[in-house]
Amino acid sequence: MDALHDFLFGVIDIAAMILATLVLLGLVTVAVLYIVDVNQSEQAIRRNYPVIGRLRYFFEHMGVFFRQYFFAMDREELPFNRAQRSWIARAAKNIDSTVAFGSTKPIRTPGQILFLNSMLPKLDSEAENLDRKPITFGEGYARRPYSTYSVFHISAMSYGALSAPAISALSQGAAAAGILYNTGEGALSPYHLEGGCDLVFQIGTAKYGVRDEHGALCDKKLRAVADHEQVKMFEIKLSQGAKPGKGGILPGEKVTDLIASTRGIPVGVDSISPNRHEDINSIDDLLDMIERVREVTGKPVGIKLVLGQSAWLDLFGKTINSRGLQSAPDFITLDSAEGGTGAAPQGLIDNVGLPADYSIPVVVDKLIEHGLRQRIKVFASGKMVMPYGVVAALSLGADCVNSARGFMFALGCIQALQCNKNTCPTGITTHDPKLQKGLNPQSKATRVEHYAKNMLKEVSTIAHSCGVLNPQDLSREHAYFVRSDGTPQPLIDRYPYPDS
Repeated sequence: MDALHDFLFGVIDIAAMILATLVLLGLVTVAVLYIVDVNQSEQAIRRNYPVIGRLRYFFEHMGVFFRQYFFAMDREELPFNRAQRSWIARAAKNIDSTVAFGSTKPIRTPGQILFLNSMLPKLDSEAENLDRKPITFGEGYARRPYSTYSVFHISAMSYGALSAPAISALSQGAAAAGILYNTGEGALSPYHLEGGCDLVFQIGTAKYGVRDEHGALCDKKLRAVADHEQVKMFEIKLSQGAKPGKGGILPGEKVTDLIASTRGIPVGVDSISPNRHEDINSIDDLLDMIERVREVTGKPVGIKLVLGQSAWLDLFGKTINSRGLQSAPDFITLDSAEGGTGAAPQGLIDNVGLPADYSIPVVVDKLIEHGLRQRIKVFASGKMVMPYGVVAALSLGADCVNSARGFMFALGCIQALQCNKNTCPTGITTHDPKLQKGLNPQSKATRVEHYAKNMLKEVSTIAHSCGVLNPQDLSREHAYFVRSDGTPQPLIDRYPYPDS
C-alpha cells in the first residue's frame, strides 16, 4: 500500500508540475502578446484592448465557417447554399437525392426560370430506345471534327489553380462519364492526360504551353499539343465571368517546378496573364487566330468570353459572312457574371459582366440573325451546378453546359474560400503535400463520374416532364420567367427568337 501511495502522490506531483508549467507559459505568452499589442500601431482594437482584442480577428475569420454550418438557412448562403452543396454531395456519392415534404425554394423570386410540364410527359422507357443526336464541332471545317453526346462537361480548371490529385481525379472521372474536360489556361499537364478523357486545350492570354521564348503563339508547340489524341479541341480564351478584362492570377507560392515547366514561366514567381491577347486587336485578328490554330492543329477551335458590351456581335457576324464560314469559330463558350475563380479582384467578381439568363439569348439570337447558329455551337457556363441551371441554359439556347465549381464540390470542396492561399483544407487547390494527401484521386474520380451521370439523369427527368425526350430539344417554349412582381411570363415572350 505504501508503494501505491507513493506512486499516486508521485503522479500527482508530476501533474501539478506540468500544470504549473503550462500556467506559467500561458502567463508569459499573455504578457508577451500584451507588450506586442500595446506597442504596435497597425490595429487600433489590439492597441486599445491588448490580447482580448485579438479575439475579434479570430471570430471574423471563423465567422465564415460558423455561418456555413450553424446560422445560414438552407437557401440563403452565397456563393453556394447548403441545399445546392447537399444535392451535389449526394449525387457524387450516388445516394438518394430525393427530398421530402415540399420545396424550400421560393418559386416566386424574381428572375427565376421555371419549367412547363407537359400534360403527357415522355415515358422513361421511350428514352431508352432514343436515337441520340451527336453534338458535332468543326464538321466540314476541321480535318478532325469532334462529336459528343453529353450536354454537361467539366469547365476550365488549370493545373496550378488545382492540385495534381484533383486534376488526376477530374481526368479519370471525365473519362468514366464520357464527358469533356477543359484544361484551363495553365497548359497541358501529365495529370490531365492521366485518366484518358477527352480534352479541350485552352489558349489563355499568356499562351501557356504553346508560347515561344517571347510569349508569342508557337505553331510547333501547337502541333505538339494537337499530337495528343486526347486533345480534341482548342479554345481561345478572351475573358472569363469572374474577372472580365483581367488575366489569370496564380500566386508565386503555387508555381512549383512542374507548373513552371508546363507553363513556360519562372518557378515561385506570380503568374499574371495579360488582360487580353496582345496580338488580337480587332475582329479580323481574332478570326485570323482561329483559322491559324485550326489549320495548324486540324482540330475544332472555339473562343471563350463573358458578354458585356454587345454591339461588336453584329460586326463579328458580318465579318465572318464576308470572309467565309471557314473563319468562324466552331464553338463559343459563353461564361457569365456568375462565374467563379480561385483569385479575382472583388470589383470585377462583384460588378462586371452580364448574367447567363440575359447573355445566352443575346448571343444565340445574334448567331441566328447572321445565319451562323448551325455553324457555331454554344457552351454556357457560370454557377450551373444543379439540374435547374443546366436545363435553364439549354432552354435559353445553349448546346452544352460547362461546370467547374460543381465538380470541385464533387471532389470534396467545403467552400472554405481558401483557393487563392495555398491552404485549401481538402487538397483541391493547394500544392502543400500535407494537404494534398487527403485527396485520393481514385475514390474522388468515382464521385466525379457519379456527379456527371446523376446530373445528366436529372436533366433528362426534367426534359421528360416537359414532354421532350432529348434535353438537346429543350427551348424557350418549355419555360417561363418570374417577373419583378412575382408573376410568370413565358420565356419565349421575354426572349422571342429573331427571324433568321
